[in-house]
Amino acid sequence: MIPVLLGISCITFALMHLTPGDPAEIILRADGIKPTHEAIEATRHALGLDGPVHMQYLHWLYRVLHLDLGLSFSSSRPVLTELMNRFPATALLSACSVLAAILIALPLGVGSALYPGSLLDRLGRACALLSVSMPGYWLSLLLIYYGAVKLKLFPVMGMEGGASVILPAFTLGFGMAGIYIRFIRSSLLEVLGKLYITAARAKGLQEWRTIGTHALRNALLPSLTLLGINIAGLLGGSVIVETIFSWPGIGKYAVEAIFAKDYIVIQGYVLLMAVIVVLINLAVDLLHLLLDPRIRLR
Repeated sequence: MIPVLLGISCITFALMHLTPGDPAEIILRADGIKPTHEAIEATRHALGLDGPVHMQYLHWLYRVLHLDLGLSFSSSRPVLTELMNRFPATALLSACSVLAAILIALPLGVGSALYPGSLLDRLGRACALLSVSMPGYWLSLLLIYYGAVKLKLFPVMGMEGGASVILPAFTLGFGMAGIYIRFIRSSLLEVLGKLYITAARAKGLQEWRTIGTHALRNALLPSLTLLGINIAGLLGGSVIVETIFSWPGIGKYAVEAIFAKDYIVIQGYVLLMAVIVVLINLAVDLLHLLLDPRIRLR
C-alpha cells in the first residue's frame, strides 16, 4: 500500500503544475484583487510555489501526513473539512445504492442459476442487459420525470428526508445490478456442478442448506471483489448522479471545484479518493481471507 500511495501522492501533486493557469492568479481573482505582477509573486511566495519542485512536494506531503490538504480558493476553508462535511451524504447514498443493487441482483442471479431457461432466468438476463445498456444520466432523468414531476412521489432534488435518497440510490443500484446478476448466475452454475455439492445432496442435506451454506458462499466470492471496487467508486462520489439530483456529496463538490478551477480542492479530492480505493481493496482481500479457508491453508 505504501508505494502505491506514494505514487498517487506524486501524481496528485503534479496536478498543480500540469493544469493550465497560475494558482496565485486564480486566488487573487477569487478574492477580487487585481493580479498584478507584484501581487502574483507575493502570493506565490506565501504559498511556497517559488521554490524547487521537489521541496514543494516534500512540504506538501508533510502537510498531507498531518491531515492538512490546504485551503480552498473559493471558500478559503480547509479542504479536508469541506470534504468531510459532504462525505456522510455520499456514504449514505453509497450504502443505499449497494443495498438496492443487492436486492435486485441476488434473487435474480440465484433464481437464474437454479432454474436455467425458465421465465425467471429470461427475466434476469433481460434485466442484466437493460442495466448495463442504460446510461445512468438517462435513467436519472426518467426517474425525475415520472417519479418526481408526474407522480410527485419523491423530492425532485436535494437531500430532503429519507425519500430523497430513493431515486439516486435506485439509479446507481440498478446500474450496478446487471453485472452482479451475470456474475452470480455464472458463478453459482459453476459451483452447483462441483463434487462437494453432489456429495451434500447425496447425504440428504436439505436443498436450501446446500445452496445457502455451501454453494452460494463460494459463488459470491468473485462478486465480492467487484463489490469492493464499486463501493470505492461510489464513495469517490458518483459525480453525474450527484450533480443531476443536486445531492450534497463530494462528487457534486468536485464538479463545482472543477468549474471554479479550484485546484487545491481537486487535488485533495483525488488524493482522498485514492486512499479510499486502496483501503477498500485491502478490506476486500482480508474479507476473502475470512470467507475462503483455502486461502488460509495456502
